[in-house]
Amino acid sequence: MGYRRFTDRAGHVWEVRDRTRNAWQLEPVSGNPGRGLTVPAPGYEQDPFELSEEELLRMLDAAAGTLSRPKKSPFAD
Repeated sequence: MGYRRFTDRAGHVWEVRDRTRNAWQLEPVSGNPGRGLTVPAPGYEQDPFELSEEELLRMLDAAAGTLSRPKKSPFAD
C-alpha cells in the first residue's frame, strides 16, 4: 500500500500516513531534513488522497507552528 506524498513550499517531500482515525503522521522522505510530525486528522475526510495539496500544506504549517520555541516569560528574571 502506498502513502500520499506532497511537496512543501520549500521543495521538501513529505509522506502522509493515516495511523489512526484521529491522527495522521507526516514523515519526511527523499532527503527532507525535517522530522516526523503527528497531526490531528481532519474530521471531514478520512483518506489523505482526497485532500488537496493546499489542505496538506495547511496541516503541515499548523503542526510546524506548534514546534516553535515558547516566548519569554514576562515573570522570569
